[in-house]
Amino acid sequence: MSEPTPTGAHAQKDIEDFRRDCEAILAQVRSVIVGQRAVIDQVLACLLGSGHVLLEGVPGLGKTLLVRTLAEALDLSFSRIQFTPDLMPADITGTNIVVQDQQGDRIEKHFRFQGGPIFAHLVLADEINRATPKPQSAVLEAMQEQTVTVARTTHPLPGPFMVLATQNPLEMEGTYPLPEAQLDRFMFKVLVDSPAVDELVSILDRTTGGSLPQARKTVDAARIEQLKALVRAVPVAAHVKEYVARLINATHPESTLAPPEVKKYVRYGSSPRGAQAIILAAKVAALRDGRANVAFDDVVTATTPALRHRLILSFEGQADGIAADEIISKVIQALPRE
Repeated sequence: MSEPTPTGAHAQKDIEDFRRDCEAILAQVRSVIVGQRAVIDQVLACLLGSGHVLLEGVPGLGKTLLVRTLAEALDLSFSRIQFTPDLMPADITGTNIVVQDQQGDRIEKHFRFQGGPIFAHLVLADEINRATPKPQSAVLEAMQEQTVTVARTTHPLPGPFMVLATQNPLEMEGTYPLPEAQLDRFMFKVLVDSPAVDELVSILDRTTGGSLPQARKTVDAARIEQLKALVRAVPVAAHVKEYVARLINATHPESTLAPPEVKKYVRYGSSPRGAQAIILAAKVAALRDGRANVAFDDVVTATTPALRHRLILSFEGQADGIAADEIISKVIQALPRE
């Protein structure tokens, strides 16, 4: 396949192939997962945007099944790490073990690195806020650099690589909230809602019968890397980038662009990573819509999941029970697009 060049001679074919592969992936995932269309779309946007995703929802909503199904549809390796208070960093990254080799009549001992569950394409960090800060921070390097360093030796992780972390919003006793530095590493925070009545009926039909549905392979790791490269190559007009920059600036209470709700309820606004997440997700949305350019609507669609975990509310905002989504909506309404 030719190098992805959305603005070149093969642009339209590259975009059509991108749309076809995305629809094939989504069809396989939806053959197993009932409903949750927005959740599935946002997870796919994070994967193709080279990001990680934080899934928040009560137990039993199919978060683990979603990640496993996505791995099957993409023919990628999958691992699950159950975060508990006794989890150690080595349980995630791996460690050096002593091995023996027979050299003639001698037995030589040496260290060999044995990788942990982080060495997979899709890594499910289940209930990540149940573990202490030390193992939580062990995931930071992997998320940011796609490498793991053990005993001063750096080991590369497979590509594509994506961390999908889950947390339960209800049971907060005995948990360790993720620090802002780690939250900022997630491209999206996705809220997983309970299914509607008709969706619950379909779930019962699929899961209580004789056989469980299973996704078929659609694309492989190499093709995913090509799709990610195509996303990076999509151009963004200067006025759209300026709009994203103003959006981020307006989330800071000291900014002249900030609406009254931000000044009253927000202590710290989004970092530049929020702007990067919006742009990458908007590029994915544009390609899925058959366009080689990013529109304002693509940006607006990506803004809420990209920023909801990056706004730090003030004491007044927490006391009044203000949701970050409400503030982001006010920012979008108050900011002109031109």
